Amino acid sequence: MKRVIKTDKAPAAVGPYSQGWRTGDFIFTAGQGPLDPKTGKIQGANVQEQTKKVLENIKVILEANGTSMNDVVKTLVILTDMSNLKAMNEVYKTFFAEPFPARSTFGGQLALPGMLVEIEAIAYIGK
Repeated sequence: MKRVIKTDKAPAAVGPYSQGWRTGDFIFTAGQGPLDPKTGKIQGANVQEQTKKVLENIKVILEANGTSMNDVVKTLVILTDMSNLKAMNEVYKTFFAEPFPARSTFGGQLALPGMLVEIEAIAYIGK
């Protein structure tokens, strides 16, 4: 089974990609930025505010497929400035319970000017 996930509660894709896919027992989200789904504009003046919006976007994509953040097993975090790691972690840990998902974190340039963080997630929804 493979099907696309699309919800108007998360930002529309700004390029040739999908918000997410369910394939078998897994959901894969595209990397989400801190975009407001209604305006398409970046929301948040600092990494904490942006991280919160990014994770809210991931949450609604998962919910569009009847699952939740509790099912996330892996994330990938990209920060434009690795000195923001501690501040990002403060918000990140409010969206996940222990044991936390496996995670990779990188520093790098992001697609939209003003974006400080992007996160993608993989959720396991099998029984």
